[in-house]
Amino acid sequence: MTREEQLGVLESLLFAAGDAGLSTEQLTGVMEITHIEALNLLELLSERYNDNPDRGLILLELAGTFQLATKKAHAEYLRKLVEVPSNTVLSQASLETLAIIAYRQPVTRMEVDEVRGVQTDGPIRTLVAKGLVTDKGRVDGAGRAKLYVTTSEFLDAFGLNSLDDLPKLADPEAEEPDQSEMDLFFDRFNQNKEQEEE
Repeated sequence: MTREEQLGVLESLLFAAGDAGLSTEQLTGVMEITHIEALNLLELLSERYNDNPDRGLILLELAGTFQLATKKAHAEYLRKLVEVPSNTVLSQASLETLAIIAYRQPVTRMEVDEVRGVQTDGPIRTLVAKGLVTDKGRVDGAGRAKLYVTTSEFLDAFGLNSLDDLPKLADPEAEEPDQSEMDLFFDRFNQNKEQEEE
């Protein structure tokens, strides 16, 4: 594999990892390269992002992991994107992720992943961008993962006064809401959106 191909693979891996980032150990294992090669690739990719005004990303190292982030110079445009009213329709994946966060908050992305059985980086980013979910600190210990909770906008969107108004789970010991409870959760959201549109 050429150096350019390696950089392409590295960029793809960093994008897929999202906020969790990747350690050099993960990179060496996945890409089958040495620790020094991984560091060289990371440095080269970082230089390409930093030295090129046409690129909108930078490479950050946080708590021993590397992740992609947007450049501060573009903050004004990113803020506008978040503030622009957008369609409130959520995908099934986002709704399921939102239900898990609502019932188990505060919760880490990895805990949500375990319940859903798939990665939830995308749905969580969507929920944060729509103001339905926010991070509220980090867990203690290695990795310092973000803790996610619902917002007051979430309560408004579902017509709830407080989290106590969420539909009760059939089994209080259940690890996750069952399908009938999740359907009730989604139906309530859709009814509120239809009423707003009338």
